[in-house]
Amino acid sequence: MSLRVLAYGERALLIEVADHHEALALYDDIRREPPVGVVDLVSAAASVLVVFADEESAQAASSTLRTRSVPRVDRAVGDLVEVPAHYDGADLGEVAESLGMSVEEVVRRHEIAEYLVAFVGFAPGFAYLTGLDPALHMPRRSVPRTRVPAGSIAMAGEYTAVYPRESPGGWRLLGHTTLDMWDLDREPPALLQPGMRVRFRRVTR
Repeated sequence: MSLRVLAYGERALLIEVADHHEALALYDDIRREPPVGVVDLVSAAASVLVVFADEESAQAASSTLRTRSVPRVDRAVGDLVEVPAHYDGADLGEVAESLGMSVEEVVRRHEIAEYLVAFVGFAPGFAYLTGLDPALHMPRRSVPRTRVPAGSIAMAGEYTAVYPRESPGGWRLLGHTTLDMWDLDREPPALLQPGMRVRFRRVTR
């Protein structure tokens, strides 16, 4: 089955896939063996954006990308990043009560999981992490906050994440980290990249 490849401006192609699992697998495959002229790749929830240096390179790669297959994702391949976590979030008590758990149980379930960076979006450096315990799945807050501090550890639906910068947001706040998720003096600025593995390590002091 051929991939759905769409022109995205003059120098880019958007490849649509079924879900973030396929998007991540395709992103990693193209990153390892890129067509000629690729200058940037962006993995999203159900697509991969491939940006080229010029229009000619994009046109030349269009047909070959359509015949590319989507490989399986190997969760053990990506680099592991440990995120120190202070579980002191404003929503932690409400989350525990809504789920019928103790606060300690919510923290334990969040901490013991190993997560995978599925894609980065919403804001620079905001990584959507899959692997959240299904027992912790909850919708966003009905009323979003106008200000969520940088470093806030949060969850919504099937995802967990760390807010890289202060911004509005409706995710449920479980805690915070002092780890800098976005730094313009770092290359790349975003600490978490698609395909990386993430563990939250509880800090008690």
